[in-house]
Amino acid sequence: TPQLPADVYRLQRGNLRKLGSTNDATLRDVALGDVRKVSFDTDDGTTIDAFVVFPPDFRDGARYPGLLRVHGGPTSQYDYAFHTEAQLLAAQGYVVVMPNPRGSSGYGQEFATAIFADWGGIDYGDVVASMDYAIDQGWVDPERTGVFGWSYGGIMTNHVITKTGRFKAAITGASATLYSANYGHDQYQRWWEYELGLPWVEENREKWERISPFYQLGKVTTPTLVVCGEHDWNVPLQNSEQLYAALKRLGVPTELVVYPEQYHGFSVPSYNKDLYVRYIDWFARYIPE
Repeated sequence: TPQLPADVYRLQRGNLRKLGSTNDATLRDVALGDVRKVSFDTDDGTTIDAFVVFPPDFRDGARYPGLLRVHGGPTSQYDYAFHTEAQLLAAQGYVVVMPNPRGSSGYGQEFATAIFADWGGIDYGDVVASMDYAIDQGWVDPERTGVFGWSYGGIMTNHVITKTGRFKAAITGASATLYSANYGHDQYQRWWEYELGLPWVEENREKWERISPFYQLGKVTTPTLVVCGEHDWNVPLQNSEQLYAALKRLGVPTELVVYPEQYHGFSVPSYNKDLYVRYIDWFARYIPE
């Protein structure tokens, strides 16, 4: 549940009994934030859901710094599961907004395929609208916001920072900006061809370039932390190195953190802890208190 991490239960004849106690000691002295599922309509009338995680000491009528957390996939979704990362950041005083934009799973095929060959289009509008909703509700201070995500969430973060300077800080994990650079290098060659066509064919080239944030990086002003695993074969490290080099060349505040011998997710607990500390520090550095 939003308030309870995964554990072992037994469901027998309609009766649910908890068997494990993995997290009991950890949670005993931890204050968790309230989690609410909200819905709003976009300008074109599409209903978008989002989960909002509030600081444990949240008070109605007060505005808090806000973080937009974009999920990966893109065919994935936020749900009622416990979200460690969001709770950690909510504990630092942030309202964490986690939308299910078009392209997400769980809302039907038309909803999921709405971004086919059009990444960073309507899904960009949906994720930004979710932060606008939180601002309109009086929860978030519009002058104190950040954006972050992993995998496709990182890719969408890259789209966000090329399209708007409204966010004070960004963190992009295991992401990409120049998709043609991955052709034949990552595991998705057939998928790239199906969605965008062969990149060297003239009528396809416009599609590849139009949805690649790389060609819009000159517009970025948002301080951006770039993170990746050294051996990520899903979204290879070269993508993060390329983004970091471009931002550094442009004079945008940036850092690149590469975790040794790690893949698309990290298996070393100390690396996960280090990553979360960097999240906290990066947002604290650039988002006013």
